Parts: sequence; C-alpha cells; structure tokens
Amino acid sequence: MSAHSEHSIVLIRHGATEWSRNGRHTGTTDLPLLPEGEADARKLRDQVAELDVVATFCSPMQRARRTAELAGLTDLRYDDDLREWDYGAYEGLSTPQIREKLGDPSWEIFADGVEPGATPGETVEDVAARVSHVVRRVVPLMEIGNVALVAHGHSLRIFAAIFLRQEARMGAQLILNAGSLSTLGFYHGTPCIQRWNTGGDLAG
Repeated sequence: MSAHSEHSIVLIRHGATEWSRNGRHTGTTDLPLLPEGEADARKLRDQVAELDVVATFCSPMQRARRTAELAGLTDLRYDDDLREWDYGAYEGLSTPQIREKLGDPSWEIFADGVEPGATPGETVEDVAARVSHVVRRVVPLMEIGNVALVAHGHSLRIFAAIFLRQEARMGAQLILNAGSLSTLGFYHGTPCIQRWNTGGDLAG
C-alpha cells in the first residue's frame, strides 16, 4: 500500500464481561457483556461515527459482536484470526491464581506462556501468526478509508505489536481496557500509534 495513507486502523476491545471485570483470562469461553460493558460500547458510537469506517473485522465471539453492534458498526466480517488467545489450562483463571497454582510469583503470560488443558492452548507466536494474517488483509483497505477491528485484549495488543513491526511480546507493554478505542496508522511511511486506550473500563 501507499506509505502515505492518511487512514487508520481502529482497534476496539469488547466491553466488560464478568470475567474481564475480575481479571480472569477469557479465551474460548463465550461470555456476554455485562450491562456496564454494553454501556461502554454505546459510548463509542459518536467516536466511531466520526471515523467513517469503510470495513469492520470482528471476532466471532458474542462479546465482540455485541460491542460492534452497540458501537454502531455494520456489515461485520467475522474473522477467526481475531479470536482471543487460547489459554488452555489457564482459562478462567486470574494472573494471581495462576501464579499461586504454579508456585511462581513472577509468572507472566507473554514471557511464560500457558499449559494445555481442556483446549490445547496457544503460544504467543501462534497468536502472532493469526493476527499477521489480519494485518495483511486490512492494511490494503486503508487506501480506501478507516478500518475497524473489534476483538479482545491480548489479540489486539499482539496485533498492534505486529503492525508496528515489533516482536509480538511487545504487546505485554500495551495496556488495553475493556471498551476502549485505539487507532494505528502511518506517519511518513512508518507504522505508528495515533491514540491508545481511550475510554473503557479500567477494571477490564
């Protein structure tokens, strides 16, 4: 694509769910939004309307689909590559619970990964490979206009790292609240963060 595109990729993390509110890892579990999560999504409508989005890619999970709907996004393209990290044995557990289970007070998902459980789990490289496909699909569309992605905390953080041409583990350094909006774009041909983690639920 042109290195001088003025358009943006709009990242929207789904609104709060019961597990995101409690800091529990929510990968394959298909939880609905909490009422406050729906309220956060509605608050995005004005921002989204101003961005004149020409295409929206959405995780197939209901928490992402509902967020997109309430934010006023239409004609959603459901994309399995935007689903959340498969946390394997750590599904439903918070970081403090995992650290206690492992007896490792320094465990961190980007550095230490997950173990297989009811599902196989994924490495950070697995997630990076998936979202790299999304990067290749959406960047050419920036020639036409702004493109929205509605998905999850970890998958969007890793997407941002890959778009910025950094290692996937850089995502560990990007906080992304539930119900937040961020934009990525190009500046003199260099991929950059235009704004990050605006709005949303701090507890997410």
